[in-house]
Amino acid sequence: MENKPQQQVKTVEDLGKAKALIEAALYASGYPLELKTLCSITRIYSKRKVHELAKNLMEEYNKRGGALEIVELEGQRFVMQLKPAYVGRVKRLSVKPLLTEGPLKTLSYIAYRQPVAQAKVVAIRGQQAYEHIEKLEEMGLIKREKLGKSWILRTTNLFADYFNLSKDLRLMKKQLEAMFSQMEKAKTEKSG
Repeated sequence: MENKPQQQVKTVEDLGKAKALIEAALYASGYPLELKTLCSITRIYSKRKVHELAKNLMEEYNKRGGALEIVELEGQRFVMQLKPAYVGRVKRLSVKPLLTEGPLKTLSYIAYRQPVAQAKVVAIRGQQAYEHIEKLEEMGLIKREKLGKSWILRTTNLFADYFNLSKDLRLMKKQLEAMFSQMEKAKTEKSG
């Protein structure tokens, strides 16, 4: 009889460690993680159980009322991020930007014009666009699809998640227009 309570405590401890591993994985990755990845990290192969632990962790963060939040995205993926209210005040402290200016401009062009032929991107952005496209594809932000003799470029779900944009292309383009407009306005105010 004594073994049952000890076994139960061990299970509770194991679940606590599993939840801590989920938290560590979300913190370290910086991008959304699928349940299968979280299962692998926790070594709990029940997606239902891991989903339950991640949801529980998400609720704990909501109750804390701090600057970080855990959000469940479409497709049962989870991400740890700053709450939007804090991003503007602290983003300049970010140690390393995801992309330098050149690849970021190429990515912006692809996102706004997608689906777009690689040749058109190179014609607009110059020969360095080939390197940008390769880097963006390696990072999982864009994908290339062969169409006849040319390549067609599109953004990925990771791109939409990372930049907190809609996966619906029409809505994404409107969000990008608003962002570009806001950036131009800020640039004008800064120089004026």
